Amino acid sequence: MGDKRMVKYVIKRILWMIPIVLAVTILVFTLMIFCPGNPAEIILGATATEADIAAKTEELGLNDPYLVRLGDYMVSVFVKHDLGDSWISGVDIMGSIAERLPRTMILTLITLFIAFGLGIPLGIIAATNQNRWPDNLSMLIALIGVAIPNFWLALMLILVFSVNLGWLPAMGIDNGIFSYILPALSGCMGALAGCARQTRSSMLEVIRADYITTARSKGVPERDVIVKHALKNALIPIITLFGSTFGHLLGGMMIIETVFSLPGMGTYIIGAVNNRDYPIVQGGTIFLAITFSLCMLAVDLLYAAVDPRIKAQYASNKKVKKTKKEVPANA
Repeated sequence: MGDKRMVKYVIKRILWMIPIVLAVTILVFTLMIFCPGNPAEIILGATATEADIAAKTEELGLNDPYLVRLGDYMVSVFVKHDLGDSWISGVDIMGSIAERLPRTMILTLITLFIAFGLGIPLGIIAATNQNRWPDNLSMLIALIGVAIPNFWLALMLILVFSVNLGWLPAMGIDNGIFSYILPALSGCMGALAGCARQTRSSMLEVIRADYITTARSKGVPERDVIVKHALKNALIPIITLFGSTFGHLLGGMMIIETVFSLPGMGTYIIGAVNNRDYPIVQGGTIFLAITFSLCMLAVDLLYAAVDPRIKAQYASNKKVKKTKKEVPANA
């Protein structure tokens, strides 16, 4: 019974993605229309005549009313499943996104695993040594991570590990997984700091609980108390942070990809913005919105896996309804 309710919940969340994606599509389309500059002038170049620009503007449909353009775009995307072609290169946008999105996803996931793989232990060390030097050192590292701009850190890492030492590539993706190490290190500092601080805060609340004191009084090893009891019950806010950080990194990797010349979604969208290539900006944003929504759905499902109380709600909700029906009206 609980499995059925879980399936219904997943379907409900997927259906809720439809109005979200529609709203994102309308918002991005509207913002692109009100951006200054005529895309036709950029496409044709400085040597184009007024007649050429007027003809190109008409060809792109830029003279049509707003509602007509919006309606045509919505039909193209959601009915024909076609994001169109780039105004500059004429290349199919769907194919370009399918090629570039996995690179951005790989970079985002590597960055997340580095940030949370280091941030969670830092937070645990800080919480279990509250107000002592390990706590102060961990929080100092977190503060430095928040304060350092990722683009400056990226340039410093390139200077040290690429230019001076020659250990890692400075740009491109020709070196496989090694091409993602410096970009991931550049982008993980802010997420690492947030994870460390959230873990410390959650652990401090949990380790003062009565069941932690009981476990210690029974002679449970301190390592098991921290990992199996305290950390497990402190994971809910950390999982929430994981989901929100994933979305932040997914949309915020544009600067990192630009610095390291990674051909991902960031460089793709930034190049389109500079060239007024509106279909690319719109299509890329729609895909990022869908990806982020799926990530948040996965985070919600992780709650049930980590916290048995949440999972029990799906199994017990139906039983509660059935019990209410069996209660007599005059009870």
